[in-house]
Parts: sequence; C-alpha cells; structure tokens
Amino acid sequence: MAALPARQRFCCANFLMERHTIFDWSRKARTGIPEAVFAESKSDAQLRDIIQAHQERKVPLLVTRLSGDQIEALSDLPLNVDPLARTATLLKSAPPPQAPQIMVVTAGTSDLAVAREAANSAEFMGLRVRIIADVGVAGLWRLEKHLPDLARARLIVAVAGMEGALFPVVAGLVAAPVIAVPTSVGYGVAKDGSVALGSALGTCAPGVVCVNIDNGFGAAAAAAKILLAP
Repeated sequence: MAALPARQRFCCANFLMERHTIFDWSRKARTGIPEAVFAESKSDAQLRDIIQAHQERKVPLLVTRLSGDQIEALSDLPLNVDPLARTATLLKSAPPPQAPQIMVVTAGTSDLAVAREAANSAEFMGLRVRIIADVGVAGLWRLEKHLPDLARARLIVAVAGMEGALFPVVAGLVAAPVIAVPTSVGYGVAKDGSVALGSALGTCAPGVVCVNIDNGFGAAAAAAKILLAP
C-alpha cells in the first residue's frame, strides 16, 4: 500500500453514520469520481441524514434516482433539483471554462430523462456538457445539421431506446469515442431496453462502448475518467 500514489491509497478516515451509512470521503481523491447517492430504496430519513452530513462538512453531493415523493420530502434542504432527471446536487460548482466538453445526444425526447441524468452527473464531475436532443434515425436530417459540432466533440454520450440505431450511426460519422446508453423506452420487445442494449453491444461501428440500461450516471463517470484522469 505504501508504494501506491497517495491519491490511490485506501483511506480509513471514513465516517460511520449510525445505523445505515458509511461515507467514502476519500473516493474522489482515490478514483477521480466523487461518491454519489442512489436514492431508490432509501428512506426519506436516510437521505436527509446523508445530505445533512455532507452539508455540515461542506462536501458536494450528487443524488440520483429520486422519486417525486422524495423530492417533496427533501424540499427544505438547499438542493439543486432536476425533477426530469430525478437528480439533486448539493454545493455544486460550475465546471471551469477550460474543462473538457462532452456532447450528450438523444434519439428521442423520451430519452431526455436519462440524458439529463448523464449531463447533470458529468457537470458535477467537472465536465462541460452540451445536450443535442431528438435527433434519432427516424429523421436523419435532424442529426445531419449537428454533424459539424459533433465532429469537434472529444467524447459523445449517445442515449437511445427503441432499436438503438443511433449508436452505430453516430459512431460511423465522428472520430470521438461514443458511450452508448440504452434506455428502456419503446414498445413491446424494446420496452425494457434489451433491444437497444443489443444494438450497442453488437454494433459494427468501432469505438462504441456501452453502459447499463438507463445508466446516465455510469456514462458520465466513464466520460470523466476518460477525459479528466491525471
């Protein structure tokens, strides 16, 4: 352990919250990605304890997958909430002007919730973000007009449900790596996201990597590790 760089050493200065939570205060220093809180299956009281502990220490916090009821229950706390993305941030700072910018591209308007989760998470991690929405393959002219901007992107997060055709189309037109985020948007066999996932995994266009279904946060974390690693 002593031979590891300081930022990669295990830190024992974690904070045990009675009953339910151990905070990994050193995660960002160790991995480059700050600890985030997945709100699903957590009680309002647990979330409140976690948020207030970060507030007391003045440590920024990202919360994902909040329900409408949870957002309402925590409305008295100083959170920046995005109801569509189901995210909230505490003490979030804007990315610096010189930070790398990523493009988050959606096939349809229905994919925006996952795209916004990716965008909010990426901004929290220190990346600048631009969202280009509703440019799926049902009307390729919509994507075509954005190609000059996409061609300059350092990294693209492509978010699509249905048949997931956006992933290979984008990857076949740009030099940047593409992180595919399949969504559970669609009818019938496409409804759970498995078809879009298969499209991302089976694409013939090189340079596509894939995260789990509806995992905008995971795409943002991958982008941050790619672009912000020391």
